[in-house]
Amino acid sequence: MSAEEEKKSYGAENIQVLKGLEAVRKRPGMYIGSTGPKGLHHLVYETVDNSIDEAMAGFCDNIVIALEKDDVVRVDDNGRGIPVDIHPTEKISALELVLTRLHAGGKFDKGSYKVSGGLHGVGVSCVNALSDWLEATVKRDGHIYRQTYARGIPKSKVEVIGDTDEHGTSIRWKADKSIFTVTTTYDWDVLIQRLKELAFLNSGIVITFRDERLENPKEEVLKYEGGIVHYVKELNSKAKLTYPEEPIYITGERDDVITELAFQYNETYSENIHTYVNDIRTGDGGTHLDGFRSALLSVLSKALDSNEKLKKKMPKKDGKLDPKEDPYEKLNGDDVRAGLVAVLSMKVPEPEFVGQTKDKLGNPEVRGIVDSLVKDKLTVFFEQNPQVLEKVLEKSIGEATARIAARKAKEASRKKSGIAGFRKPEKLSDCSIKDDPSRCEVYIVEGDSAGGSAKKGRDSQTQAILPLWGKMLNVEKVAADKVIGNDKLEPVINTLGAGFGKDFNIEKLRYDKIIIMADADVDGSHIRTLLLTFFFRYMPQLITDGHVYLAMPPLFKVQLGKKEPVYCYSDAERDAALEALGDQRDKADVQRYKGLGEMDGDQLWETTMDPARRKMRVVTIPDAEAADRIFTVCMGEEVEPRREFIESNSSYANLDI
Repeated sequence: MSAEEEKKSYGAENIQVLKGLEAVRKRPGMYIGSTGPKGLHHLVYETVDNSIDEAMAGFCDNIVIALEKDDVVRVDDNGRGIPVDIHPTEKISALELVLTRLHAGGKFDKGSYKVSGGLHGVGVSCVNALSDWLEATVKRDGHIYRQTYARGIPKSKVEVIGDTDEHGTSIRWKADKSIFTVTTTYDWDVLIQRLKELAFLNSGIVITFRDERLENPKEEVLKYEGGIVHYVKELNSKAKLTYPEEPIYITGERDDVITELAFQYNETYSENIHTYVNDIRTGDGGTHLDGFRSALLSVLSKALDSNEKLKKKMPKKDGKLDPKEDPYEKLNGDDVRAGLVAVLSMKVPEPEFVGQTKDKLGNPEVRGIVDSLVKDKLTVFFEQNPQVLEKVLEKSIGEATARIAARKAKEASRKKSGIAGFRKPEKLSDCSIKDDPSRCEVYIVEGDSAGGSAKKGRDSQTQAILPLWGKMLNVEKVAADKVIGNDKLEPVINTLGAGFGKDFNIEKLRYDKIIIMADADVDGSHIRTLLLTFFFRYMPQLITDGHVYLAMPPLFKVQLGKKEPVYCYSDAERDAALEALGDQRDKADVQRYKGLGEMDGDQLWETTMDPARRKMRVVTIPDAEAADRIFTVCMGEEVEPRREFIESNSSYANLDI
């Protein structure tokens, strides 16, 4: 058979059968999401989830996670210990079965676990498969048992190595560098966020996190008796105003489904709702979130209808109305959730997730359970706390008024322009390519002076320039209607062409790169921060999809006579450039750029705009929750946190040269 015929042939011999954990090693991304840092940390989450399942079952109250030297991780718990006896049908130790077979574990047996996070049963076996080596130690039935593995394959039998009256499981492993080629080093800050969540969601347990890699090991003990009420307080800890003083707490059980909800309002205009099912974060919400939102709107709408004084504060409907028709506008979901911070935690015996990532709950019955429970208990709470109800309604009415004003302003703007699409701002110098956004980029530049230099130095085919002037609006402190028509933000909205807020459509974006180019000083950092706050609140997909960049103009120019100048982006680079001149360093001219306007077009092109030579930072959100807290804290009323953010803002970006 020729080589060409071999390529075309397709028979039984071409079908590959992957045995045991081979499939996991062959396609690790299918099981843990990625082989980058996110997947690496997922190994820890999968192992800890087993201990958490023991805690939810009532058999574990102490979990220790330790980062050892040489990228080794250890997770200990005081649960019942994984069984070690021989499985009746598989004829191998239950411990080996759990660690070497997918879809093997006690979570499929309702008698063992009423609720569980890792329902796909691939957790700890995946950790084993993707580790260079793994060591499992079990304490139960008066003995200490141990078994070792290499890349998922047992290297020893289950051995008794001692006696004890304790119980629990210890899993210790080293990730396989041939799988995790980017890094095998764990990030304390990434892990602590998830461990804190688990401690909040399981108030009866103590989670101890240790970093033993350090010369002086550090340890954090996570124990929150207040549970999710404490969690809401933590999320709201930097808010200037919160109400009620203590978060509203609702809990109940129906059809074996346990609902636990805590929420509180603050002075901002954005909502911050965290939802969980069996301790798994459901980032895309689902039926439990739908039930809560529906109940909240229903209770507050009904309360407003029965309060004539407050109802008269609602905007009236436009146009001719039927005499029997209610003349006032209605509240909507966004109105009643303005400034809402909430944690909703569900325990569901048989959760149905939409998609393998478990980001969205699909059980239809859960919506009705949550809706009914929240309606009943929230109605009673507001009857007993009328002053809280009035405050929430006033906030909701204010948001509805702003929403309706924004809608009318948008409609008026469209009528004025005569079109609903792109309107070129007066100061925008657009690029000549219009039909291929992937090739286009826009520089948002601080001031007309720098804008003039940028226009002269740019590649006019692919680079557009939008100068900004005056003080940028801080959207963290205002309602949506103040954003529409704002003379500083409207040019940005119109230039990008994708709308904003709930009308934002990434497919209409006119530029692939949005590059913020401001002076390398505190004022420039402030402008960047204000723009990023606007993008984060009203166009977050720009950031999550990697469209927003920070330009990095040089701080110094070092030039010796007529030689080619050296542009330096830090004090250290300047010192190195001078050092390289040796005996002639004292003859060199060192220019400190105070602003972009000091550069002519050619210099700006060479240093900051030429794609072949420029340096930029792509703005990312590796931890959306942390970013949300940063923007709330630093763009709020308090000055000191904002100053700290300005000084350290660049640390939240990745270098892209």
